[in-house]
Amino acid sequence: MYLDSTTGKWALADTDSATAAVRGAHGVALNGAVLNQPIAVCTAGPVTIGATIEAGTAYYLSGTAGGICPVADVAAGDYPLIIGMGSSTTVLQVGIVYPGVVKV
Repeated sequence: MYLDSTTGKWALADTDSATAAVRGAHGVALNGAVLNQPIAVCTAGPVTIGATIEAGTAYYLSGTAGGICPVADVAAGDYPLIIGMGSSTTVLQVGIVYPGVVKV
C-alpha cells in the first residue's frame, strides 16, 4: 500500500508503475475494503498473510498492483522494493526497503 498524497487514502502499490509515488509502498494491508471504507495497514512487524511463503526468503512488491513476489519475479524495468522476509511459511516480517532505483 502507498498513501496517495492527493486523496489522502491508501491505494495499491505497483513496482512497475510509471508514477513514482505508486512504486513506493509504505505497508501491507491487513484487510480488504471497498472505496472509502477503513483499512488497517502494517508498516513494520509480523503479518500472517494467509498464503504459503518460504521462511528466509525476501519478498518484494510485485508488478501486479497490491501483490508481493520473490526476487526471481522482479523484472528488468521494475523498481525493486523489499516488503519483508518470510519468518515462517505463513508469517511475513514486514520491513520496507526502497532504494528507488530501476532494475536493469
